[in-house]
Amino acid sequence: MRTDGMPSRWKKVALLLVAALLWTGVAQVERSMNLDRDRLGLTRTEPLQNAPPLLAFTTVALGGFRGLISNLLWVRMMELQDQDKFFEMKQLADWITKLEPHFVQVWAVQAWNMAYNISVKFKETEFGVYPDRWRWVKAGLELLRDEALKYNPYEPLLYRELAWIFQHKMGHILDDAHMYYKQQWANEMSQIFGMERPNFDALLNPQTEEDRERVRLLTEKYKMDPAFLKRVDEEFGPLEWRLPEAHAIYWAAKGLDVAEKNLRRVNTNDLIRLRRVIFQSMLMSFHRGRLIPDYINRRFEFGPNLDIIPKVNYAYEKAMEEDPANRENIRIAHRNFLRDAVYFLYTAGRQTEANQWFQYLARLYPDKPLFEGQPDSVPRNVTLDQYAVARVTEDVGETDRIRVKAHLEGMLAHAYARLILDLDDEAYAYQRLARLVYDSYMSKIKGSEARIGLPPFEEIAGEVLRRLLDPRESPFSAEERAVLRTKLNLPAETAAAPTAPATNAPAATGTNAPASPALTPP
Repeated sequence: MRTDGMPSRWKKVALLLVAALLWTGVAQVERSMNLDRDRLGLTRTEPLQNAPPLLAFTTVALGGFRGLISNLLWVRMMELQDQDKFFEMKQLADWITKLEPHFVQVWAVQAWNMAYNISVKFKETEFGVYPDRWRWVKAGLELLRDEALKYNPYEPLLYRELAWIFQHKMGHILDDAHMYYKQQWANEMSQIFGMERPNFDALLNPQTEEDRERVRLLTEKYKMDPAFLKRVDEEFGPLEWRLPEAHAIYWAAKGLDVAEKNLRRVNTNDLIRLRRVIFQSMLMSFHRGRLIPDYINRRFEFGPNLDIIPKVNYAYEKAMEEDPANRENIRIAHRNFLRDAVYFLYTAGRQTEANQWFQYLARLYPDKPLFEGQPDSVPRNVTLDQYAVARVTEDVGETDRIRVKAHLEGMLAHAYARLILDLDDEAYAYQRLARLVYDSYMSKIKGSEARIGLPPFEEIAGEVLRRLLDPRESPFSAEERAVLRTKLNLPAETAAAPTAPATNAPAATGTNAPASPALTPP
């Protein structure tokens, strides 16, 4: 019988007891470390909610090794980025987000990769049509909105990245396909908001099956809250919700809202970036935040959103107050904004408001010239009419007869197009501005009329109207031409005369157009 078995058995028992004590100690330390990590916002330790079974199992089974594996994959992903292997990056990023769904930077990089790097690999399938590129831009949006924010609802960086894709990739004009993105997004949003301003009452309290379907799309597919949407529109709008700028403002504002509920995890710089997205998107919305049909080019055109001018102005004033270090740069941008606001209001026929903002500009910046290189063009030396005409002619060329005439014809064509849309104020404003430009040009070339003079203004307007009413030349449909004739008190359209042989005689219009048409102020 062996006598050394008993000590060995006791030794094993002792080792097991020590291991149990150490395990208990490690568990206590890990629990304390998790609390510290959670308190400091270093990582998320709470269980995943609504995660797919594979992801939930992976996060539990691998435990602490998830971080090590994720770090290795991240290093490899950065190597692939340096090699421009963006499609391979996507697969690794997908693995990392499954291992570490709270690894916020990976979500941001993956969405950027899809919306920017991968999308540009695809060319147009026909002129102006980019379905594959749009698919990848949209995939980047959906990754952040539908997946990243589901696991990281309090991360300002993700809200900022989502808002940035709306503002920069879709809203800006740097991508060749930006018009295609805007058109596709407008088509989708029209299913919810229709072709007019949103009916917030119907979205907040839907009574019909159609309204309930709109709310379902808004909340389930696009992850937007109708009540918060109304709040954003009231605070920063009115906004055109079929355009991406409005959605950039929504998601940036949402990021600020959730950050206030979780301030211990917020980086101050993230909040600054979110506010900057809102400010920049408001300015973009002022410049081109209105959707209007362009009957001349047969497409949607983007006009300025003049109703948010007071709120954009307030944003500038607040920025100057809160950021004294950059006050002078902000003042320059503010002055440029006011110059645009005056001009846009003037061309929209809102003369009273244009004059009010012109006086405000003069009061704030009395000694700043309105035009570069013209030190005497301070507000006290320039009238509102002179300023508006100069804004047009500075890009046309003072004595370039061809360019001035083409610009006049364009303004008159847009005036008639506005009549069709029942935008009579804008129609008259375009015609009035065209007349001012004409008079300004003719006064500058006085004495040289025979060489570079223009035909009488009424003749130019008559020729524009003749082309717009002629079925063989007009960009308007028969119904649109009928509306224009009614607006101008012209007789109904008659059958177009057959094409006449070439002669030196004046061409017959065949459209009942008046010789000297003129719009009348509404």
